[in-house]
Amino acid sequence: MGASRPHYSRQEFARRGDDIYDRVVAPRLGEEDLGKFVLMDIDSEDYEIDPDEVAASDRLLARRPEARVWFTRAGSRYAHRFGGPRRLLPPT
Repeated sequence: MGASRPHYSRQEFARRGDDIYDRVVAPRLGEEDLGKFVLMDIDSEDYEIDPDEVAASDRLLARRPEARVWFTRAGSRYAHRFGGPRRLLPPT
């Protein structure tokens, strides 16, 4: 049996992912990376950047098969957006 890994709550998983993005990944990003997917292993802090999230995932998981992956887009806090454009409601 393999070594035991800590269990993270959803909040801690997200906190760790955001911290790695801010501390490790963001300082290394260039203009050409904006909008690309960033996939990070929250345990090792290893990451991949690619316009194709599957390609980035394949490379990260090839190196780190046990990775716990947090992903986002470079320059955004969200990997995907659902729905149409945001509309403001008129005051009532």
